[in-house]
Amino acid sequence: MIRVVLADDQQLVRAGFRMVLDYQPDMTVVGEAGDGAEALRLLRTTEADVVVMDLRMPVLDGVAATRRICAAGPRPRVLVLTTFDTDEEAFAALQAGASGFLLKSVPPEELLSAIRAVAGGDAVVAPRVTRRLLDRFAGRLMAPGDPAAMPADLTDREKEVLLLLAEGLSNLEIAGRIRVSEATVKTHIGRILTKLGLRDRVQAVVFAYESGLVLPGRDS
Repeated sequence: MIRVVLADDQQLVRAGFRMVLDYQPDMTVVGEAGDGAEALRLLRTTEADVVVMDLRMPVLDGVAATRRICAAGPRPRVLVLTTFDTDEEAFAALQAGASGFLLKSVPPEELLSAIRAVAGGDAVVAPRVTRRLLDRFAGRLMAPGDPAAMPADLTDREKEVLLLLAEGLSNLEIAGRIRVSEATVKTHIGRILTKLGLRDRVQAVVFAYESGLVLPGRDS
C-alpha cells in the first residue's frame, strides 16, 4: 500500500486528489496539509511514501518544504505538481530533491502512474516539460562548467546515456537511439547514478546541466 500525503493550500484540490487516490487498491491518503510547514509537522508523526506537493503555498512554500523533507532522508519522496507559470519554482524543486513533477492538468491516470513510479524509487520526468524548464532556466540558475569535464569513471556508453537522459529521453527512447534493450538502458542508468552518487534520473538531468555537459538551447 502506497501511503500518500497531500500538500496543497486549496482544500478542494486536496479533496479531489484524495477521492481519486483512495479509490485505488494500492494507495491510501494518510494525511493532508494546507502549507509546507503543516506538511513537515504532519510527517513527524505520520509515515508516508510519497508527498504530492504544491509549490505556491503560504507559511512555507513547496520548494522549501521539499528541501527539508529530502534532506531528512530517503523517505518520503516528493512529487511536485505545478503549472506552466511556475516553471522556475519547479526547477528549484528538482534541485531541492523532488523526484519529479507534473502539471496539475494531467489526467488522473498519469498522476497515479507517477505516484507509483516515485514510490517504487523511480523518477517522473516529462520529457517535453523537462527540456523546456531546463532550457529556459539553467543559464540563470547555474554557471555552466566545462563540457569536457565529464566524470572520468563513466564508460563511453554511460556518458552517452547520461547525455540522452539530459535531453529528457525515456528509457525506451534511449534504447532505440543507441540500439540496445530497455533493460540494458536501465542497467546503465543504475551504474551512472551509483558512480555519481545521485538518487534518480531527475538528479542526473540536473547534474548534466549544472556541470555544463548540456547547455540551455542545445539541439538534441
